[in-house]
Amino acid sequence: MIDTMTINKIVAGVCCAMLVLVLGNWIGGKIYSPAHHGDDHHQAYTIDTGAEDAVAEVVDGPDFAKLLASADVSKGERVFKKCAACHGLEAGKNGTGPHLAAVVGRDISSVDGFAYSGALVKVADVWTPENLDGFLEKPKSWAPGTAMGFNGLAKPADRANLIAYLAAQTE
Repeated sequence: MIDTMTINKIVAGVCCAMLVLVLGNWIGGKIYSPAHHGDDHHQAYTIDTGAEDAVAEVVDGPDFAKLLASADVSKGERVFKKCAACHGLEAGKNGTGPHLAAVVGRDISSVDGFAYSGALVKVADVWTPENLDGFLEKPKSWAPGTAMGFNGLAKPADRANLIAYLAAQTE
């Protein structure tokens, strides 16, 4: 049988262990914090890895006009398979989304018999290659409130190839 004195010793031991951990954390934070060394603390030696230059190149990215000029229609046809679940290429045949026959240069929200959400006409009037690029990159960001559930195409080359493929599709 455990008496009350043993229980008190166990509780006191647990409390002391927690106190040591808290105080150790506080003292370690004071000793090793950057604020302890003042504002003039600088690294002794810096190695230039060129990471800043690489970030600038990634942010700029390739020019869309150049990508579109060198786009591959056959690769765009493969990318279109992602779109084919909801869109068709035959004029007048709508699926979950409107048909995409002759979409490049067509007025936005102009397919008869399709109920648009109204979000697209607030952004642009015509499906230019640049508008298609913005929409295909991230539809919900380009046209907030759009009913299109597709997340978008992250690669600029995929978007350019798809737009070239869609431009080749006439009514």
